[in-house]
Amino acid sequence: MAKTFFPHANKVAYVKASAPHPENTQYKISIGVEVWGGENHEVVKIQMVYDGVIAGRRSPSYPLGTDDYQRVTTKLQELIANR
Repeated sequence: MAKTFFPHANKVAYVKASAPHPENTQYKISIGVEVWGGENHEVVKIQMVYDGVIAGRRSPSYPLGTDDYQRVTTKLQELIANR
């Protein structure tokens, strides 16, 4: 499968995920270029990272009763503001 997302090196951040996610789980937040239909588009991408490995097509999950969603959103807003 060809790579379709190219994060800007200075627009990547990691946020630690809370339990019940396994230990060493993070949310990777990136701003970059993604190819859709042969055209480049600026996008935000949030990915799950387990033990340092991006979990491919697994969508991010924010456990209820934690502040994960708020912490990811805050970090994302910081990245966007510093574009």
